[in-house]
Amino acid sequence: MSNGPPAFIPVNTPVFEGNERRYLNECIDTWWISSEGPFVRRFEEEFARSMGRRFGISVSNGTDALYLAVRALGIGKGDEVIMPAFTIISCAQAVIEAGALPVLVDSDPVTWNMRPDQVADRITSRTKAIMVVHIYGLPVDMDPILELVDKHGLLLLEDNAECIGQSYRNRVCGSFGHISTFSFYANKHVTTGEGGMVLTDDPELDKVCRSLRNLCFEDPRFRHRSLGWNMRLTNLQAAVGLAQVERLEITVQKKREMGRRYTAGLRGLDAITLPLESTDYAENVYWVYGIVLGDETGMEAPAFMKRLRERGIDSRPFFWPMHEQPVFREMGLFIHDSHPVAERLARRGFYPPSGLGLKEEEQNRVIVELYRILDG
Repeated sequence: MSNGPPAFIPVNTPVFEGNERRYLNECIDTWWISSEGPFVRRFEEEFARSMGRRFGISVSNGTDALYLAVRALGIGKGDEVIMPAFTIISCAQAVIEAGALPVLVDSDPVTWNMRPDQVADRITSRTKAIMVVHIYGLPVDMDPILELVDKHGLLLLEDNAECIGQSYRNRVCGSFGHISTFSFYANKHVTTGEGGMVLTDDPELDKVCRSLRNLCFEDPRFRHRSLGWNMRLTNLQAAVGLAQVERLEITVQKKREMGRRYTAGLRGLDAITLPLESTDYAENVYWVYGIVLGDETGMEAPAFMKRLRERGIDSRPFFWPMHEQPVFREMGLFIHDSHPVAERLARRGFYPPSGLGLKEEEQNRVIVELYRILDG
């Protein structure tokens, strides 16, 4: 008698094994559920401390964190911001909405991160900032970037949404530059469901960010001299976030163990490229476990992902590069850009289930099905 098909394996399952329930009950029992509740400040302070920063400003999502950071840094019309072509659209969107121009660089084919040598080539008299985006668990090589920032007097915005808990040469990622941003979406190493954070060491930037995320309220309360946004995080979300920060070291350890199991199980497949385990400056924290299909597979990522889903396994594609985004092309942006590595990653890259809740037997099943598809 058949027991039916095996259970579907989602691409991400979050884990709540700490104080999340206790802190949420405290919010409900005390009636503090809005952004005025005490967990907001506790979360901001603890997260900032864990990232080696002085100030944390919580916001409603990672995209808002980027908008807030760009505005607070004074980036605007006529400015250029150098950033990777291979990233989430929020990075370029925040710059474009501010009236500035994103200037794109290609990815390193091994680390998948932005190339510092191309950053140097793109600097002009209009360059105001460099936005580094750490990709999929490995950080950007920061030393050359920091040298360029100092040499040219540029601003540095660090997007650390995908490397929470990572370090670069023993310095915490998220502690670099004038301002750093984070996302706490459900698949991040620290999650509040939706949410984000801006970190800085500059008290003036902290003050500006706090005002902007709260509609630029002043005293008296409903008179405004500037326009901001409502980007506030709730006390309920902050309660979950605080509990998540308390277990961040355990989370990173689990993700590295998961990455090592995937690598050990898939190392024999020559038709795919696996994520780099480490560099001379960092060990991968595997926010997701990226896989890039070789030409010999005869498939691009969507076709391969369809076969996985037919076997009850979910997956996600890699980012689509900024210079090939239809919305930006319609705006007349990046018309002459070519970034071959980013283009290949977008077409050939995907990631299988990588969430904290993935069980070892589920991971083994994913590995088996990957072999079956590639050997078939």
